[in-house]
Amino acid sequence: MTTLRLATPADALPLADLARRAISAKFEHLYKPEDFAAFMEEAHSDAVTARQIADPGMRIAVIEDDGRLVAFCKLVLDSTLPRDYTHPQRPLELKQLYTDPACIGGGLGRQLMDWAMGTARDRGADEIQLTVYSDNPDAQRFYHRFGFEKIADIEFWVGTHCDPEFLYACKL
Repeated sequence: MTTLRLATPADALPLADLARRAISAKFEHLYKPEDFAAFMEEAHSDAVTARQIADPGMRIAVIEDDGRLVAFCKLVLDSTLPRDYTHPQRPLELKQLYTDPACIGGGLGRQLMDWAMGTARDRGADEIQLTVYSDNPDAQRFYHRFGFEKIADIEFWVGTHCDPEFLYACKL
């Protein structure tokens, strides 16, 4: 039995750990070890995760299974992504959606997307924006099922390595 709920300060350490495990499993092989380590510390350390949970400009949902965090989704209530492609008035940013590597394919991503879409509508957002790695067709197919479309090619830097990314948007 899984439970979807908002993250609390007590979730900071297990959430940061889940993020590091999920991201490492999918992307670590792409980068030099020093670049990847610096990125993980900058973006997914325990302290960064604790600050994000406390940030009134973010909402973080977690899915718990038998007391263990197995998936999460982070929303930035006022998107930090480029607005000049679709010109939204009130865009929300889906910052991350990750599942424990052992739990992929069990419907947790769908639960989190339903939560994200509902949260965006409840907040009066007119668009949800996100970025996705250009060589991640599984994620692209997942987002397409929810009405997201590619609107631009952008870059994502991990240390000295530049990844081609896609900016996606879904009008609400």
